[in-house]
Amino acid sequence: MAVGKSSPFGGRTRTEVLIALRLLEESYAREIARILERPLSGVQKALRSLEADGLVAGISRGRTRLFRLAPGYFAYAELLRYLERLAEGEKELQERVARIRRRPRRTGKRL
Repeated sequence: MAVGKSSPFGGRTRTEVLIALRLLEESYAREIARILERPLSGVQKALRSLEADGLVAGISRGRTRLFRLAPGYFAYAELLRYLERLAEGEKELQERVARIRRRPRRTGKRL
């Protein structure tokens, strides 16, 4: 993934995680790490720091922690627009996100 030399959110992984969450709307650390082709530990660290900074909100559903951009962030609308612009140059990431299955498989359907 080529976010460029600049990392406007303090680090390349943090920036990539935010772009991925903008495209995915909601996801968990392992899925984000797989999409970004980054180590899980680095993505988890980025998510923790983004959550501490108020940019990302996490919620536990069962044993899974789901993350999304924090709707309570004071500049939420501006953040969405900025991440959308950053994502425009990330065609490969957009393709990887588009391939993710987002609905349950019908019972009994073959893989």
